[in-house]
Amino acid sequence: MKTFVLCIRNSGYKASLELRKVYPTIPDAEAARHKQIRIIDESGEDYLYPLEFFAPVKLPPRIAKALLTAA
Repeated sequence: MKTFVLCIRNSGYKASLELRKVYPTIPDAEAARHKQIRIIDESGEDYLYPLEFFAPVKLPPRIAKALLTAA
């Protein structure tokens, strides 16, 4: 199951990240070792960002599915 994070900071990435927006993550162990997280940002592509910019959120399966299928 996909995990999601809430953007709580976007310094230096205002065009790529919206504050208070929920983003899907992509597992990346190497990024995690460097305190980064891989998310699908506003461009629709996956990029690495500082882990401290996000807070994990747990969503009900129905909501997570809706977010993943929204275009």
